[in-house]
Amino acid sequence: MSDEDKKEINEASAPQRSADAAPAAPESPRPAPNRRPSGGNRGGYNRNSGGNKFFRKKVCRFCTQKIVADYKDPDTLRRFTTERGKILPRRITGTCAKHQRVLAREIKRARVLAYLPFVKQ
Repeated sequence: MSDEDKKEINEASAPQRSADAAPAAPESPRPAPNRRPSGGNRGGYNRNSGGNKFFRKKVCRFCTQKIVADYKDPDTLRRFTTERGKILPRRITGTCAKHQRVLAREIKRARVLAYLPFVKQ
């Protein structure tokens, strides 16, 4: 095929535009109204409405009260597990990283020795 034949095929397969058709308008910089802007309200949830006006920092119970996590004390360890038996994370309990590691180890020991259940049914 020659170069002229290729040009004719490309021109024939290209969609034909009418002279009256206006060019497409550039997309607006603002998002469409049905989109939620990033960081906006999610389902009507507003952090500052009602409830606590001030955030109270969580403190490690083991550091402040000088408590030692022990596998032989299931009542204390049960406070740091969910009703399903999962270990609660630091961000929920407020435990420091050092004591969270100790706490997880003691909960696992208590499970093996049947002081705590692995899964609550």
